[in-house]
Amino acid sequence: MNGPATRLIQSGTRRSPLRWRLDEGGWAALPAALRQEPELEFLGLWGEAERVHAAFRHAGGGPPLLATADATGGRYAALSPARPAASRFERMVADLWGLRAEGAVDSRPWLDHGVWPLHAPLGKSPSPPVGELPQPAFLPAEGEGVHQIPVGPVHAGVIEPGHFRFHVQGETIVRLETRLGYAHKGVLGLMRGKSPRLAARLAARLSGDSTVAHAWAFAAAAEAATGVTPPPRATLLRGVMAELERIANHLNDIGFLCNDAAFAWPHARCGLLRERVLRAADAAFGHRLMMDRVVPGGVSIDIAPSGPEAILAALAAVVAGLPALRRAIEGHASLQDRLAGTGTLRPGLAAGFAAGGYVGRASGRDFDARRDMPYAPYDRLGFTVPLRQAGDVEARLQIRLDELAESLAMVAALLARLEAGETLLPIPARAGEGVGVVEGFRGEVLCWMALDEAGLIRAIFPRDPSWLHWPLLEAAVEGDIVADFPLCNKSFNASYSGVDL
Repeated sequence: MNGPATRLIQSGTRRSPLRWRLDEGGWAALPAALRQEPELEFLGLWGEAERVHAAFRHAGGGPPLLATADATGGRYAALSPARPAASRFERMVADLWGLRAEGAVDSRPWLDHGVWPLHAPLGKSPSPPVGELPQPAFLPAEGEGVHQIPVGPVHAGVIEPGHFRFHVQGETIVRLETRLGYAHKGVLGLMRGKSPRLAARLAARLSGDSTVAHAWAFAAAAEAATGVTPPPRATLLRGVMAELERIANHLNDIGFLCNDAAFAWPHARCGLLRERVLRAADAAFGHRLMMDRVVPGGVSIDIAPSGPEAILAALAAVVAGLPALRRAIEGHASLQDRLAGTGTLRPGLAAGFAAGGYVGRASGRDFDARRDMPYAPYDRLGFTVPLRQAGDVEARLQIRLDELAESLAMVAALLARLEAGETLLPIPARAGEGVGVVEGFRGEVLCWMALDEAGLIRAIFPRDPSWLHWPLLEAAVEGDIVADFPLCNKSFNASYSGVDL
């Protein structure tokens, strides 16, 4: 817990309970120190007009550890040579803030395709793009018979846009690269200058399937910055919503994974059960996805009088349906043949990228923010974090099935603890800084927020778990056949929108 990188960061000037400012030399020494402390996990990197921030966490748990440095002349020392997961963040920082990572392993644009009206829109001096529209550049793959298959960004079905560039040899995938940026919304710029209560609507729309998780992490950051503790009833209701979101998404993923392997019955069954959960959420909280229900200070709406009954009835149907689903999935030989051994993510790679959620836990990374960075109401709730070692598509599906059972029990326990009380407190208009970490269905969602003297957002960065999952998907599919990519992709189910800020 006190290795070279940790000591280096904490030798800087303390700017908040969790953040230290390093001088240029200190930041330049950080990559070497990180190599000597592999257990210090990298969580994210982001910018401001003239500085960069990085977040870390010790593998054993505990709060995040943040480091800050000025980007003198618009440049800073790259962390990607020591933490490969930093590469996408460094490319994003260059696109959004115009700050360049010196010594980076990859300096290609990531989100900016050259069509934005301004280059570096969040930087100190945004400017219109000049010159011809840049053409995308992909890393080469050499060998006899290697050819490329471009897929997307427009896909069949109602899904988010993203481009996949395959290098294949016959049917075998030699290299995969993802190119995102097609869902850019300018959310970070829209949040600046707004109050946390007003900007909460934007946080809830970062990734629609994780609206509760992102809204909760945002609210937790705002509450930490202003010293507000949400009421106990509101905290319990947040837990109910978060677990309902997890249940609905796991059911959706399980069904689609089976459908991608041409096994339609679990898809239909999971769709039916998920619909019951969404309708119960609507009956309880007035919205199928529970969007805009978690806000800084608590929750915007109390549960309806008939809400607990509707939720418990829907969950009883899921409990009753789970055994048949498991038997069908585990006993169907052709399905197992497609899932087992496909899209294997090595445990060392999952640990090195601090992969969260089912991606990490299916590859042996034993981490769950609800348990290892405990926050209410989970700090008083007993549950088991499922773990697998195989790291393949089957393991990621099994983690979802195991987590379903845990979440079903948690919702019942949380509803049983509901007592009368307040559900929302005001947020004072004051300066401050805070970090929120919440376990979403994909893994931990992190949000850092800084407020100015008027209590308005001066800077913010919400980090979806998908930032760390996209490069792992590229690694996991190497050596598999092209026809298995939909299974691999769905088993990761990384968010496009969640990383396109």
